[in-house]
Amino acid sequence: MVVKKPRIVIVGAGMAGLTAANKLHSVTASKDLFEVCVVEGGSRIGGRINTSEFCGDQIELGATWIHGIGGSPLHKIAQQTHSLLSDKPWECMDGNSSDQTTITIAEGGFHLDPSIVNPITRLFKNLMDHAQGKNQKNNITERDTTARGDEFLHSFCKKVSTRVGSAGLSIGSFLRGGLDAYWDSSKDQEEFKGCGIWNRKLLEEAIFAMHENTQRTYTSAGDLLNLDYNAESEYQMFPGEEITIAKGYLSIIEYLASALPPGVIQLGRKVTRIQWQPERHEQNGFCSSRPVKLHFCDGSVMHADHVIITVSLGVLKAAIGDDQGMFQPPLPNYKAEAISRLGFGVVNKLFMQLSPTTHHCKDGHHRPKRFPYLQLVFHSPHSEMRHKKIPWWMRRSPTLCPIYKNSSVLLCWFAGEEAKALESLKDEEIINGASDTFSSFLCSGYSYNEVQFSKVLKTKWATDPLFLGSYSYVAVGSSGEDFDTMAEPLPRESTSSPPLQILFAGEATHRTHYSTTHGAYFSGLREANRLLQHYHCLGIYNN
Repeated sequence: MVVKKPRIVIVGAGMAGLTAANKLHSVTASKDLFEVCVVEGGSRIGGRINTSEFCGDQIELGATWIHGIGGSPLHKIAQQTHSLLSDKPWECMDGNSSDQTTITIAEGGFHLDPSIVNPITRLFKNLMDHAQGKNQKNNITERDTTARGDEFLHSFCKKVSTRVGSAGLSIGSFLRGGLDAYWDSSKDQEEFKGCGIWNRKLLEEAIFAMHENTQRTYTSAGDLLNLDYNAESEYQMFPGEEITIAKGYLSIIEYLASALPPGVIQLGRKVTRIQWQPERHEQNGFCSSRPVKLHFCDGSVMHADHVIITVSLGVLKAAIGDDQGMFQPPLPNYKAEAISRLGFGVVNKLFMQLSPTTHHCKDGHHRPKRFPYLQLVFHSPHSEMRHKKIPWWMRRSPTLCPIYKNSSVLLCWFAGEEAKALESLKDEEIINGASDTFSSFLCSGYSYNEVQFSKVLKTKWATDPLFLGSYSYVAVGSSGEDFDTMAEPLPRESTSSPPLQILFAGEATHRTHYSTTHGAYFSGLREANRLLQHYHCLGIYNN
């Protein structure tokens, strides 16, 4: 009797899917135990990793950073593949390095002195450190905060911590409470002179809002009032610096894929429906020896023993909201509710090529090529004092910087509604809006005639049907437990149906490293190991 090899189908050729496939193949290839197949709906591998090029420079349209090099498996792979060095320019984000000072400019062209910027920056950082549990991890005590003159901050944070469970508290409300406490503790503040219509309080609030907007791009929460406070301390970072990859993030993806035999990865294979068996049925209308049946957009089908789903949380949200449903029968309520509760936001990047005329001063002299690293302090979108030519979608972009020191390509980040709006704008609208915005910031204090852009490139993660957003976060009303629920395979062990029919991987299934590429990597390993352990226990392969 010939025993069929278990067929494992992995949906999605991003970090999680290719990590799982790489692990399954590397462990069992010599024993020829599994039939592994990766089906990808798009025309490329990488998923939310997409290294590309713009105006001759290498850029990242998706994942950008290795978040901490200490212990990161992705940093280790990048070292092994010699991907951290390149003789060609790349998006290395070194404009804010120690040898170049960050310039903070308020709307109207006012160059802000560090004496006003730094205290608010420190306040914001200290508040986020507390929310993320860094004070406890770094053994920062009450004596430390008192010595720095932060008694008000310690008192405020202690009050928040003793609140009953802090249930329902958002990062947004916590941060604004901290700002109010700061103002209550500040006395005899003088009005600023020489900043036009800006007074101290308006300026401090706008600087604080700039940091909030940066946090929105970090977390993908379009509104920090939707970001859960209690879960923030569960998120874990690797130690060490955060870096970009000289040869591109795609180099890691290509390394993982290179170990797989030809034909394992199938592009253009979009899954439209997945039939599975929550209960055992003797007559089910399809191949009983393989309990899962996948339907593709071209009408073809494939049977599998196990399917690892690595699609984004955004796609899963759309799937549970669709009357037809990707899953038949529908996912259990506990799984669907976790998908619904967790947050999944949109972050987009806007790359802009400076026009050569931007480098000429009003006096006709040529300005040095290096463009400054700017922090942008805007009036509130609803303020009567706002510059009417600055479009609303630009007003919450916190920085403008060259992708490397001497690049003529500048980068802005967008989150939430502004990120979504950016996707629908024509290039001409973006060029005009960005030129008006940055001219109003730079023309007075920096003697530019005007800031002009000749070409732009935007990412479109919200409207791409294969992603429908960028990355996950813990929304108010959800918790870290929802990530654990996301990671649970189907059906549950208590049923009589074939086990491990549908497994889930991806950044939104990792409780402490969600929203990151290494979280996706770990989740792919987890599900591969789950299957390997399953078959090891059944004695199908021997060590």
